[in-house]
Amino acid sequence: MPDPNASDYDVLTFDCYGTLIDWGAGIVGHLQPLLLERDAHVIDDFLLEFFAETEPEVQQDGVAYVDVLREVLRRLGDRLAFSPTAAMLDAFAESAGDWEPFPDTVESLVRLGGSVDLAIVSNVDNAIFAKTAAKLGTEFKHVITAENVGAYKPDPRMFDAARRAVDGARILHVAQSLYHDIAPASSLGLDTVWIQRGNNAARRVSARPTWMFESLATFADAFVGTGTGES
Repeated sequence: MPDPNASDYDVLTFDCYGTLIDWGAGIVGHLQPLLLERDAHVIDDFLLEFFAETEPEVQQDGVAYVDVLREVLRRLGDRLAFSPTAAMLDAFAESAGDWEPFPDTVESLVRLGGSVDLAIVSNVDNAIFAKTAAKLGTEFKHVITAENVGAYKPDPRMFDAARRAVDGARILHVAQSLYHDIAPASSLGLDTVWIQRGNNAARRVSARPTWMFESLATFADAFVGTGTGES
């Protein structure tokens, strides 16, 4: 299949955490020191898998994302036999806005934004994304958050809200998580790009993206026509 081309789309909708932001490193980087202080020794993969399974369960309760993060840590404490303090829960909830972009994110967004509009479709609260946006170095024409929609991906209401926001524009959805993004977006008939990031804190499911790329940079090469992507 030919590479995706900017001339075929009007807007790129992005998942943020896991695709643009290295949420795996952020989660592990915050939790490992806390656990070591309590003599709780686990490997990074355990933390990512625990997060991947627990986060969607908590999201079903319809709470704000900062409260999702608090509850994930509280349940991790139950699993590892310690009780996080209120300050620890708050610190983890607030850490999401401090998680850093992947090394190729900022430059790739600048390149992509020169060809089409950019939008965010993210499972977070507005305050968290406001902190993150300052790290991304680009302007997003639309920002669709779980707080605004009242639902969390993979709920199709998130993608319906994105389609309403762009008002008929041709969408290509770009994401790392098969569970949160690629499977539901594809089922709704959207073209999708799977960015195969490591440090995955999302549930593993099967899905068929329209295209696959090993990084955001290789996708940008293909999309704006300045190089050859791997698809």
